[in-house]
Amino acid sequence: MSGIWGNKIKLSIFGESHGPAIGITIDGLPPGVEINMDDVLEEMDRRKPGKSLLSTTRKESDTPEIITGFFNGRTTGAPLTAIIKNGDQRSKVYDDIKNLMRPGHADYPAFVKYGGYHDYRGGGHFSGRITAPLVFAGAICKQILAEKGIHVGAHVKSIRHIEDLSFRDVEVTPDLFTMLKKQEVPLLEEGKKEEIEEVILQARKEMDSVGGTIECTVIGLPPGIGDPFFNSVESVLAHLMFSVPAVKGIEFGKGFDMTKLRGSETNDAYYYDGDEVKTYTNNNGGITGGITNGMPVLFKVAVKPTSSIAKTQNTINIAEEKNAELVVKGRHDPCIVPRAVPVIEAVTAIGILDLLYIS
Repeated sequence: MSGIWGNKIKLSIFGESHGPAIGITIDGLPPGVEINMDDVLEEMDRRKPGKSLLSTTRKESDTPEIITGFFNGRTTGAPLTAIIKNGDQRSKVYDDIKNLMRPGHADYPAFVKYGGYHDYRGGGHFSGRITAPLVFAGAICKQILAEKGIHVGAHVKSIRHIEDLSFRDVEVTPDLFTMLKKQEVPLLEEGKKEEIEEVILQARKEMDSVGGTIECTVIGLPPGIGDPFFNSVESVLAHLMFSVPAVKGIEFGKGFDMTKLRGSETNDAYYYDGDEVKTYTNNNGGITGGITNGMPVLFKVAVKPTSSIAKTQNTINIAEEKNAELVVKGRHDPCIVPRAVPVIEAVTAIGILDLLYIS
């Protein structure tokens, strides 16, 4: 079971949802990087559960404890390791259903692959809980990028059928990202919040869940970052996006809508703005030939509805080798999308920093 990713920046995540702790080791950070822990904790707070009826009621402080690679407020150059202790597990719920394979979860393929030896409680190492260490790592990478004038931001683009504005429709600045970070449901059009909350709470009431999309952008990136083919900006970011549980799709720029248009409508024409090269449009999401072209990197990910729902579902009992019914108990998000926003930002920052170091 591999939990390692990266080229110059290497990550190793560890832990299980209902184990004593989860954590991450970050290898490749340069020495002397000052880390603002208040900013790190703010990012962790955006993701953590139990803040409202829009998310799971599981209570976790999500406070990271750095145990290596950090001294006198700065990185030492050694691998930096942090742990986040788990404190609000109710594992008995999962003991009761350990032989019932939860639809939409990794239970069955994990059972086959690991012979039943994996930790099944709360999804174990497959759980969205493991994204907390990714947010920690991403918060550090964001601070390093900000020193270079590069900023990452995201918002809820849609929940079910309700659409927010796009970053294309507004002036994108670091101040806008700061404003979005203060919202429980980060939206460009704040008037949509009540409608979105109603849809999420209705799903909870009906013992169901809903999904949506997240739009993310990176501003301040110079042209020339990335490589064609295997280390293209798209391939690196896509790899990381699909490492986030519940992400089922990604598109850059206009994405799939480009298939409905002609080349004359999708090509981004260049022009000089003083000494700076820009494009009139950004249909390709700031990336051409796998390499940044100086425009904002822009992409959207699809997040599926939370798999754990309280409705009765058909499944199998692997111990008895027969069909069965399942009612998932416990505490689960009726919609994971708002809490996934800082996760998408985090893995984007990780990927962009790694690309900068290898370009």
